[in-house]
Amino acid sequence: MWILPLAAALVAFAFAVLLLRRAEDRRRPYRVLWAIAMVLYGAASTAVVLGAANEWSRAEFLVYWALGAVLNVPFLAAGEIALLFRRSSVVPAAAVVLTAVSILTIVVVSGASVDAGALARELPSGKRVFGDGSTAFMLPQLISIPSYLVLLAGALWSAWTIRGRPELRDRFVGTLLVALGATVIAMGSAFAAAGELAAFSAALLAGIATMFWGFLRASRSRAPAPRSQG
Repeated sequence: MWILPLAAALVAFAFAVLLLRRAEDRRRPYRVLWAIAMVLYGAASTAVVLGAANEWSRAEFLVYWALGAVLNVPFLAAGEIALLFRRSSVVPAAAVVLTAVSILTIVVVSGASVDAGALARELPSGKRVFGDGSTAFMLPQLISIPSYLVLLAGALWSAWTIRGRPELRDRFVGTLLVALGATVIAMGSAFAAAGELAAFSAALLAGIATMFWGFLRASRSRAPAPRSQG
């Protein structure tokens, strides 16, 4: 079961490298935010690899929870906001919010009490590890779910605004694929809660691969359709 999350980690890191290279070339700040999200995703997937290959340690689960279950999605959502609103104040404001969210997450998760017995499962659930109603367990509901909704709404809005334009068809399809990939990953959290490692690992790989495919499709350059001279 460690092969699928390892593949997901490799795809995420490759995605991050591509985003950073293109961000440097074209000065797109949203790509930097997405690259950070991909690094977090890759690190969290690597923690799943280590936990699946051997018994989960406290450190491995905390990395998986903090980076994958909580912090990954806010950086994606912030990148979507930076993409939609090209104002100089957006990125600094997003950086302040993301810094605060990151510090809060690290402090809460690192200081949380952990049930060592729950770590013996193939894929421990946050509910059993941290306890139902604990702050660490509630962080994804308070941070990740609203961030996912922002990401999804932004992607769908972007696709809606360019619908029906043949010269932007690749961007239209790619944007929908990014939204689909994010949704697959979000749905995979249900498998994580149930402790289904195989299904969760498949969702990790399928979701990130679909997002990567969507970005590549949306980034295709295409000459604009010629205007009528009539």
